[in-house]
Amino acid sequence: MGSAVAAAAYATPVSAEIEAFDLPVEGALPPELCGDYIRNGPNPQPGSKPGHLFMGDGMLHGVRLANGRATAYRNRWVRTRQFVDHAPYIRMNGTLDLSVGSANTNIIAHGNRLLALVESSFPTEVTRDLATTGVYDFDGRLKAPFSAHPKTDPRTGELHGFGMQLRPGALSYHRIDAGGTLLESRNIPVRGVTMMHDFALTERYAIFMDLPVVFDTMLGLRGKFPYKWSDRYGARLGIVDRANPAAAVRWLDIEPCYVFHVFNAFEDGEQIVMDVVRYKELWRNGNDSFSPTTLHRFTIDLAAGRVSEATLDERSSEFPRIDERLTGSRHRYGYTVAVSATGEGARELRKHDLADGTSTEHSFGAGCVPGEAVFVPAGTGEDAGWLMCYVYDAALDRSSFVVLDASDITKPPVAVVPLPARVPLGFHGNWIAADATRS
Repeated sequence: MGSAVAAAAYATPVSAEIEAFDLPVEGALPPELCGDYIRNGPNPQPGSKPGHLFMGDGMLHGVRLANGRATAYRNRWVRTRQFVDHAPYIRMNGTLDLSVGSANTNIIAHGNRLLALVESSFPTEVTRDLATTGVYDFDGRLKAPFSAHPKTDPRTGELHGFGMQLRPGALSYHRIDAGGTLLESRNIPVRGVTMMHDFALTERYAIFMDLPVVFDTMLGLRGKFPYKWSDRYGARLGIVDRANPAAAVRWLDIEPCYVFHVFNAFEDGEQIVMDVVRYKELWRNGNDSFSPTTLHRFTIDLAAGRVSEATLDERSSEFPRIDERLTGSRHRYGYTVAVSATGEGARELRKHDLADGTSTEHSFGAGCVPGEAVFVPAGTGEDAGWLMCYVYDAALDRSSFVVLDASDITKPPVAVVPLPARVPLGFHGNWIAADATRS
């Protein structure tokens, strides 16, 4: 099957929820991996027409590992109010109902809860078996949308997130303690409503990206994804002092671009180094396609009040991940999915050495398309651990769960778990250790 056909089949939603137990394993699963790999993504209900990939109902796909065995696979729609009741996000009086959303972008564990996330709304709590518990608003403390890309500070255990409010346009910066209590929601004025998907965290700072993909009401009224490129908006980074809620945000201009995803950021003296996947522009002529990317570095000089920029890798890629024990600290390695500039299904995962500028690849072969790869540590070294992801095989129209040795991804997989169904194109997932949640 040609790669373009493979990509089209991979993107097609699945129509059934299934459950399977005692899955076959090719190779040997590391016995210390006990828990669940769960990935989220848009998967519209049969008969629904969401209008854009980003608007489909969330579906979770999970593989459970225990003692060297793959004990179960299941997929489940997140049964949000949007899914069950078709509840409107915009009420009749024009206000937003933040309890309505697709919950289709990410899934995290924090404070003994498992939360499915989308950036427009409140989180949705689910169980380890992927059953939906319901909307979670941190016991009524959350009053604004919550990010699909919160970050845990490994030094404190705190969870940091944000939300872009549409009415009125304002950015909310949330801080949750290690036990799951929302401690603070800081309002940050912004000059417009933009699609802010990710941010960066260092030991002392949070860095927000105010970029020129802007909200467009008319697109929304036509049933389209309501964002488009603006040549007038400009681009800037906002540096927030985490320790001083009263301090003004420092906004520093950068070249116009768009960033969905951040690798990581760290402090280097009076500079902040921030590595991202950068689009030169996005959705200038409609939002049904995506432009090529580069790996990019912003170096923020706090003393001089300016940002310098450099390209780290010109090859197109997406879904950057690191060893998250290093969130906010100096990193060396990162992992991405290769993205074809033609839009066809890419077949490679890449491991980037961001210190010396080299990379290695793992190719899954013709017609095989990997998703985002999650790093799971297995030692103290930065790349001592495992990479895990779903890989779609067009020849079989099936998917597999694959584990690679992160220290050398050129080697054959450590283990491959053939799944009983196809896992379609999706977004983000995480490894949820067996003791990370209460249910």
